[in-house]
Amino acid sequence: MTTPPADAPYGTPDAPRIAVRGEAHLEVDPEAAHLRITVTARGRDRRTALDDLTRRNATVLDLVKSYGDAVAHLETGALSLTPELTRHGRGERVHAYHGAVRVHAELSDFTALGELATRLADLDLTQVHGPRWTLRTDSPAYRRARQQAVHAAVQRAREYAEALGTTLAALVELADIGADEARPVRGAPAGGWRRASAAAPAEEGAPAPLDLEPQRQHVHAAVNARFTLVPPTL
Repeated sequence: MTTPPADAPYGTPDAPRIAVRGEAHLEVDPEAAHLRITVTARGRDRRTALDDLTRRNATVLDLVKSYGDAVAHLETGALSLTPELTRHGRGERVHAYHGAVRVHAELSDFTALGELATRLADLDLTQVHGPRWTLRTDSPAYRRARQQAVHAAVQRAREYAEALGTTLAALVELADIGADEARPVRGAPAGGWRRASAAAPAEEGAPAPLDLEPQRQHVHAAVNARFTLVPPTL
């Protein structure tokens, strides 16, 4: 029996080759929720604006940190302090200063998410964007999707071989043809996660926590596989 060269795109009558594609699609619960928080301040002079910005930023950080292990990651992004010039009169004069700090918080405990988001939004001159639902970079969902894609490729190749009245002989090549992607599926049920409103009651006088439903995540994996076949009798 002759074996085709390793780089040959086709087989030979003695070692026919088959190429298939295997894909997997999973819908899974998210593992992290991201909040983007923007703290702003405005003052007549630079020092006043900076002092107010420092105080409000500390308030935000202390509030987020008070949720302990529910917060998986906390980091400060861009800081800006910009002068506002007068539009009238001769010459340019600074009318006020605008300051802003951007903070990113990642939560792994969704029972605290609604309460934290509401309390942040209730702070003066503070904007909250999110949540953005994601999977962890090391999520087992990615591994499951890749394994299912390989199994799908092997199963498809076996079905083709069975149609020819033969079996697979050997794996020649397995190629990952796309990175895994996690995309929210809008409108899908939350599935399995407790609602944020189930968290412990907030302090007296605080706003009622938002009820936030996690968005299911769509994970996709695909592979190309090539096999040699036991020569069929046609």
